[in-house]
Amino acid sequence: MYITQAYDDLMLRDVEIRQLRALQAVAEEGSFGRAAERLGFTQSAISQQIAGLERAVGAKVFDRQGGPRRAELTPTGTVLLEHAGMVLEQLRTAEDNLRSLRAGEVGRLLVGSFQSISVNVLPEVIGRLRGERPGLAVRAIENDENDELVAHLLADELDLSFLVGMPDHEGIEAVPVLVDPFVLVSRAGCQPIEDPADLNDVAMIGQPACACQLSIDDALRRFGVEPDYVFRSNDNSAVQAMVRAGMGCAIMPNLAVDRNDPGVLVTHLDPPLPPRIVVLARRRGRTLIPAADRFIELAQAGCQGLQLPELVLPVS
Repeated sequence: MYITQAYDDLMLRDVEIRQLRALQAVAEEGSFGRAAERLGFTQSAISQQIAGLERAVGAKVFDRQGGPRRAELTPTGTVLLEHAGMVLEQLRTAEDNLRSLRAGEVGRLLVGSFQSISVNVLPEVIGRLRGERPGLAVRAIENDENDELVAHLLADELDLSFLVGMPDHEGIEAVPVLVDPFVLVSRAGCQPIEDPADLNDVAMIGQPACACQLSIDDALRRFGVEPDYVFRSNDNSAVQAMVRAGMGCAIMPNLAVDRNDPGVLVTHLDPPLPPRIVVLARRRGRTLIPAADRFIELAQAGCQGLQLPELVLPVS
């Protein structure tokens, strides 16, 4: 027989965890009977497990003296016991880690967001989640483009993501968390405008083309208004600053407006534009860590506190 063949015969691929536990118990207790009591087996079952272990390694692991004398490890058994202890300790560590994972105490959660959610929702949700689970690692990215956030979800580069509107993709599932109405933001002291049809020939501040801005423009055109944008910015605070400076009016999601700004007037439109629906999405069929479910619960609770009383979430 070649040496390599001899080593192949001694490979541990057929060794079972219960056999390693039996080896450790017999070595520590000194007898098959006491090992059986410790592990909750019959003595014959322990004998069978040790015999199976010896067949797997191709050598005896104990010298059986018989009578009251202790079972003694062979050189093969001594080497195997050292490694069995490390394997069993690793399994105990894995069990502890799995319990922590099930409890949502550890793991990593990747979340997608967009500007107004990042300002008004995400910090509180992450703060509460980290307070409950300090061992949890949370990372977030911000992107105002729905399509890009959806692409990150589909590529498993995000676990969860806030989106505007229910995604039209069979690979994504989502739950609504907020109905966010559009409001008109004007310079403080100006005559308020309520009817969207009165915005013809009014200078407007807006954002570059995105899902939210395009829905605003489409709604205005249904009211017979062709919006005249004199400034555009992706930054909500820049849009509001230009309104404060008197450059024009802006239609913004309620969540994106700083209502503590004394330089602007916020008006609810009548008739209203269709509100935007904020959802929390995930890739369909993907199993996430338990902390993801808690994140969803906290996000729903946080958004509920921002919900205007007269608006209700659609049935999902």
